[in-house]
Amino acid sequence: MRFSGLLAAAGASLLFAATARADVTVELKGVHLCCGQCVRIAGETLKGVDGATGKCDQKARTITITAKDDATAQKAVDALAAAGFHGESSNDKVTVKDDSGAKAGKVKTVTVSGIHNCCGQCTKAIKATVQKVEGVTGDTLKAKGDTFEVNGDFDAQALVKALNAAGFHVKVK
Repeated sequence: MRFSGLLAAAGASLLFAATARADVTVELKGVHLCCGQCVRIAGETLKGVDGATGKCDQKARTITITAKDDATAQKAVDALAAAGFHGESSNDKVTVKDDSGAKAGKVKTVTVSGIHNCCGQCTKAIKATVQKVEGVTGDTLKAKGDTFEVNGDFDAQALVKALNAAGFHVKVK
């Protein structure tokens, strides 16, 4: 009887220790990953975050982050956003922050910066997304450029929302 009590206590201790060391997993869905270059850049970005690893699924448009805790997972998500990637988080404690700077109301022009644009497919996707925003009449985006202007009579928040939905994280001025 005494031995079984010791076993139960040891088992509970191991369970607690395993739970205390459990990694945090966050899946970002809807990330723009059109090519191997996008995948490589996202992977390199995550390698720069101590205590976090990531796996990109180009076809599913997801990045799965495994980190030692929520704070580290948030640092990984923040690093991806800073690299111009955007996605919807599966973890309500770890989110992609709206740090775009977009103000409510219509504007004539905004400068968009920080967007991930590594190849012709990225450029094409960005331009197609921008042109779908009501009131946009043009943009100055160039291949591999991460800063450009958008012109017209449009809502800057709608522009950011459209780019985020397409998997791109941006800032506007």
